[in-house]
Amino acid sequence: MTHSRIAPLIALAGLAVLAWTAPARLDGQGSVVQSPVVANTSGSPARAAAPASKPYVPPKTADGQPDLQGFWTNSTYTPLERPANVTKEFYTLEEALAVEKSAAAREAEQTEPGTVADVHYDFSQFGLDRSQSTFARNLRTSLIVDPADGKIPSLTAEGQKRAADRAAARKAAGGQYDAVENMPIGSRCIIMGGAGPPLMNAGYNANYQIVQGPGVVMILTEMIHDVRIIPLDGRPAPPPGVRQWTGVSRGRWEGTTLVVETTNFNGKNPFRGASETLKVTERFTRVAPDQISYRFTVEDPSTWARPWTAEAPMAKTEGPIFEFACHESNYGIANILAGARADERRAAEAAAKKGSN
Repeated sequence: MTHSRIAPLIALAGLAVLAWTAPARLDGQGSVVQSPVVANTSGSPARAAAPASKPYVPPKTADGQPDLQGFWTNSTYTPLERPANVTKEFYTLEEALAVEKSAAAREAEQTEPGTVADVHYDFSQFGLDRSQSTFARNLRTSLIVDPADGKIPSLTAEGQKRAADRAAARKAAGGQYDAVENMPIGSRCIIMGGAGPPLMNAGYNANYQIVQGPGVVMILTEMIHDVRIIPLDGRPAPPPGVRQWTGVSRGRWEGTTLVVETTNFNGKNPFRGASETLKVTERFTRVAPDQISYRFTVEDPSTWARPWTAEAPMAKTEGPIFEFACHESNYGIANILAGARADERRAAEAAAKKGSN
C-alpha cells in the first residue's frame, strides 16, 4: 500500500484506463501541457497533431461565450512555491521529465506492512497516482509567477499573530484525534483544497467539469463534489455579513478570458492561513483545444505583505466525473477516534503495569 494519509476508502473506477504521452507544446510563456493520447495496441502512442501557427480561437457557446466547457484537470508535479535548491524560473523539458520521473517513483513506493503509513488504500492500484492519469506539464519551477522568486510573500504582523492564535487554539483543544471538532475539515469531508478558489491541485481526483449557460458558469469539482455557480450578469457581491466556505463568486468576460472575483469567505477554510478579507481573482483562457490557461491572484492585506499570482494550466481529460463518496459520518472518523482511544488505554495499562513492578 502507498501513502501515509488516513482517509476513508472511496469507490473509484475508470481512472487508469488511458495511457498518456507528452508532446511538448509551449504556450508562449514557458508552459507546456501534456496532451492526452490513447496508447495503441502496438505500444507506440498515437501522437497529437502539431499545433497550428495561428493564434488559437476558442469555439463559441450557443449564446456567444468563449467555450470553456468540458472535463479538465489541474493535476501537476509543479509545486506552488519554487524549491529551495532551484534558482531558475523554468526547467528544460528534459529537466522537467526527470523531476516527474523521480516524483512518480516516490508515489509508487510501497509502505511497510503493519505500520501506520500502511493504513491506506493503494493509490497505484486504484489509478490515483498522477503519473497514471492526465496531468498538466508546466516547465515553470513553481506555479507562483509573481513575486519573481516563486515564493509566497512574507506574512504581515497580523497574519503571524492569527497563525499563532490558531495553533494555540488547536493545542488547547487537545490533539486532532481527541474529538471530531478538532480534526481537519478535509478528514471530516466538509470541504477539500481542490474546490478553491483558487483551484489547487488536490493530489488525486483533481478533475473539474465546466458547464456554461446564458449568464452563468458552473464549475463542478470531483474532489468532494463541490459546485460553484458563477453569475455573469453584473450583480454585486452580497453584504460582508454573508459568508460561505468557498466565498461568493462573480464573473465577467474580458475578451476571451473569463475573469472571476471571489470574496465573502467565512474564514473556516482559510487558504494558506488567509483571513476573511481574502479576495481571489481567477482568469480562465482557453488557449488550445486541450488546454485552459488558469491564473489566479490572491489579495489579503491582513495576511500577506503584497498580492501574489500563480499560473496553473488545466489539461483536457476524460469524463464523466465520479461521485466522491465521502461524508462526515463515514466509518473513517469513528474508527480513527476509536483507534486513538485504544492507544490511550494501552498506554495507561502499560504505565500502570510499570508502576506496580
